[in-house]
Amino acid sequence: MPFFSVIIPLFNKEKFIELTLKSVLNQTFIDFEILIINDGSTDNSAQIIKRFDDPRIRYFYKENAGVSSARNDGIEKAQSNYISFIDADDYWYPNFLEEMFKNIKSYPEQKVFSGAIEIETSKKVIPASYSIAKTKDCEIVNFFTASSKETVIWTSCAVFNKSIFEEIGNFDIEVKSGQDTDMWIRIGIDYPVVFSWEILARYIYDENSLSKNKNYLNKKINFSKFKEPEKTNPSLKKFLDLNRFSLAIKSKLLSDKENFNSYYKAIDLKNITFKKRLLLLMPSVVLKPLIHLKLILTNNGLGSSVFK
Repeated sequence: MPFFSVIIPLFNKEKFIELTLKSVLNQTFIDFEILIINDGSTDNSAQIIKRFDDPRIRYFYKENAGVSSARNDGIEKAQSNYISFIDADDYWYPNFLEEMFKNIKSYPEQKVFSGAIEIETSKKVIPASYSIAKTKDCEIVNFFTASSKETVIWTSCAVFNKSIFEEIGNFDIEVKSGQDTDMWIRIGIDYPVVFSWEILARYIYDENSLSKNKNYLNKKINFSKFKEPEKTNPSLKKFLDLNRFSLAIKSKLLSDKENFNSYYKAIDLKNITFKKRLLLLMPSVVLKPLIHLKLILTNNGLGSSVFK
């Protein structure tokens, strides 16, 4: 049985999958299997994968059902007790699995492990900014407190004990955008995170990503499922309110008054800054150029996303 099961959901990523797969195969820690779940790709992704001859690769094809379904299939097929995901357009540094293995051995009672990332935009590579102060190279953190800026559980830079999915369930296939955040919230309620400050992975910003599709706004996370726990968990409540702010802004930009009002009414305004409160009150005709400017600055490494 391999120590790690690495799950790669794949849908039309012919421009990226070769580099992603090489980054996994080039790991200094070699005791792993790779499960590639081809979610109905219609491009040349499958042909690219067939060029690789490595017994650790297990390839599966399925009809398109979305990334959550693909990840869930990978979880069910995984042979190891420790599961990691990497999206087919992201990249691991060679010591990612070695660092995760070291931390698993150092914190055997813990079940969630992650590391810092950097973000590659069309302009430059930017180290992610986190909302906690560094106290040592690797530390145990509360997911919600540590994720007010960039999330400390990022899909392509984390490892999970397989028992977690048996306890809290798999990815929600009904959520088409933000399904990873939905999972991390469910995990964060019950589990702390062993976080390594070393940059171990790179997120490649893809403007064509399905998660950025405005048609999925009504298929995002249903925050009502967290109604009871957020009453007694202030850090969870603040994290949810930051996400509600993001979705409220997106709803306003799409002239979706119903969704905007729903998200806005659920926010405790004390949990967001004055600047964010002001943005919520602005008409979309003013918001659009401001956000466009902010995204240009972010793309060049100046500041963080306007939505967080």
